[in-house]
Amino acid sequence: MADNEFTTSSFRDDEQPELGDIKINHNVIASIVRLAASQVPGVSGVGGGFADDLTELFTKRETDHRGVKIVEDSDDAYAIEVRIIITYGFEIGKTALDVQLAVHKQVMGMTGKNVSRVDVIVEGVRLPSDTATSDKNDTFWPDTDTD
Repeated sequence: MADNEFTTSSFRDDEQPELGDIKINHNVIASIVRLAASQVPGVSGVGGGFADDLTELFTKRETDHRGVKIVEDSDDAYAIEVRIIITYGFEIGKTALDVQLAVHKQVMGMTGKNVSRVDVIVEGVRLPSDTATSDKNDTFWPDTDTD
């Protein structure tokens, strides 16, 4: 793995002797981002766009990294890009803002490092899964008895 895929975080307490560095792989950060974003109401998927599918074909990049890009800026803070799919009927702007807040909070809380920015790219809209698979409540085409 390349050195730029790891980040060194300082978790040292002043009363504790220095034991060494703690390094967090960017795939771990990407997993935190994906989990935080997927728990936001109105997000039906993270990543999985056409560009990610092509990249997966030509590289050995793990599935957990799809749809998330992690960069450390000059201030040693994370700059995050996450691609999401919105559930049909949810307000796109509010959902994207909720994703930004959730990702920012979880990454900072779990890593102890600052997050300078969270860019959200909405790649599509999807019907809720229960609506797409269930047509029993369809009043446009009611069931007719053939007796």
